[in-house]
Amino acid sequence: MADQTIETEKTSAPLSIRGLNWLEPTVDPQKVSRFARETGLNEVLSTLLVSRGVQPDDVDGFLEPKLRDLCPDPSSLQDMDKAAAEIAAAILDGRKVTVFADYDVDGATSAAQLMRYFRHFDRDLGLYVPDRLKEGYGPSPEAFQSLKDDGVDLVITVDCGAAAIPALAHARDIGLPVIVLDHHLMSGALPDCLALVNPNRPDDTSGQGHMAAAGVVFILLVALNRVFREVHHREPKSLPDLTTYLDLCALGTLCDMAPLHGVNRAFVVQGLRILERDECPGILALAQVSGRSAPRSVTDLTFGIGPQLNAGGRIGDPWLATRLLATQTFDAAIPMAETLNALNQARKDVEADILHQARNQIIRKLEAHPDRKILIAAGEDWHPGVIGIVAGRLKDEFHRPVIVIGYGDSFGALAKGSARSVGGINIGDAIAAAAREGILASGGGHAMAGGLSMEPDRLDQLSDFLEELCQNDDAAIRTARNVQIQQNVLCSACNLEFVTLIEQAGPYGAGAPKPILRLRDVRVVSSRIIGQNHIKAILSDGSAQIEAIAWRCADQPLGEALRTSQVLDVIGYAQRNVWQGRDRVQFEIFDAVKIK
Repeated sequence: MADQTIETEKTSAPLSIRGLNWLEPTVDPQKVSRFARETGLNEVLSTLLVSRGVQPDDVDGFLEPKLRDLCPDPSSLQDMDKAAAEIAAAILDGRKVTVFADYDVDGATSAAQLMRYFRHFDRDLGLYVPDRLKEGYGPSPEAFQSLKDDGVDLVITVDCGAAAIPALAHARDIGLPVIVLDHHLMSGALPDCLALVNPNRPDDTSGQGHMAAAGVVFILLVALNRVFREVHHREPKSLPDLTTYLDLCALGTLCDMAPLHGVNRAFVVQGLRILERDECPGILALAQVSGRSAPRSVTDLTFGIGPQLNAGGRIGDPWLATRLLATQTFDAAIPMAETLNALNQARKDVEADILHQARNQIIRKLEAHPDRKILIAAGEDWHPGVIGIVAGRLKDEFHRPVIVIGYGDSFGALAKGSARSVGGINIGDAIAAAAREGILASGGGHAMAGGLSMEPDRLDQLSDFLEELCQNDDAAIRTARNVQIQQNVLCSACNLEFVTLIEQAGPYGAGAPKPILRLRDVRVVSSRIIGQNHIKAILSDGSAQIEAIAWRCADQPLGEALRTSQVLDVIGYAQRNVWQGRDRVQFEIFDAVKIK
């Protein structure tokens, strides 16, 4: 690739349209040149790898991560051997086993992997997914009681259960064995269960705490195959080929935003290759009913397939996603996919309405108090299945922690809220502190996200408490507005060859963000609104033109700027856009600065 794609000029951009602070590229050109000489790689790819901290000796392993090199020994996870031995015995004995799954994509892909595995041995695996509105998150004593009454001999929870101490105590009291497969952070006493496999349990030393539940389940399947080989003397060729399960493992890992390093990177790279075989009827059916091509990329999964799968758990039937992913035939998958696609469209409509109301609330609050650090919006009967998405959208727009709360008859006596935060402000700790003060009925989470329940008439008290708690976090709020530019690129150089090089340094996701590129002095040649709120544009820097897209901004200042013919600096991502069998480069605009 020509060196013209990389510039080293250190200038400061004026305040951007979105109010962000653009940071100039920081990668040392001399270090990149040395890296390129040592590895024989193009300077563009070398720049990307250097920025991600890859050492020359590690290039092959980074570009081609192998599961055999990165997969942990299952025995390194606490209770994994105990769990595998018990599940293998249950399969052989023909016991009645049920998987209890969370209602999101990670839970669905985890449960579907287990259902595939049981099916290989001609065993049925029952399924239980709690209703978000009626039962809330995770196992309850009532759910375990219903499973016991139904004659279930063993329950396997996936993507939940580690914090369900009362429910697991009840299961123990009624003689229902439970194996917990989870990945969420834990504190305090361990729950009483047959086996607890969670790389984030306090006494686990495996170093695999970055795995999603789908990854934990995949490692369990590795352990199960080993038990069948070494204990039950099954021939390897008679056991499931676990590489074919990596499509689901990759989907769950990506949609749960697990950081893409270590074994997670191998899960995704290898899983995308399995997806290319088009062997999962459920995924293919979802793509077809939504008018999409069969998924081939991270974006296809996280922005295409994932939201459709989540729609059932958010506003419809929480069992649908798992059943769809576990189904064996395309004909059986189509009706379920059509239902999920319809639910996803309904979810978009509900989300758009709540987003509009919440944004207006926040704008009014900022007009009155511009320095407010944590933004809270609340509304009657705002659907709990979408308030987390709305909080995330508003956090990205206003670059501050946002809590969105719903209350009303459908919620009962307590309101429920979901929070999303920015780097430097631990929203989970802040919510937990409010709970300890008695302002909340319950609440907690982690650094970037949290949940809560509270009496609706204490909203002002919560807002005041959190504002006082975060009064010294001005630096964190400022830092949240920083955007690191990776490279400056000419439109003429932003071609398919360049995009291919960017893809080679992928996959991109949590912990491995896509490189942010800057196009300088580009004029908006033409633009139009597509969908409900997106801008499609043609940009030109005088040397060449490039297609561009800006999501959900038609009614925002960025959208207004793109509907003029003025000259801008824009930052965003170069990506491959496949449409009707043709590959094109599309620049996804993230922000812009008006030049003239």
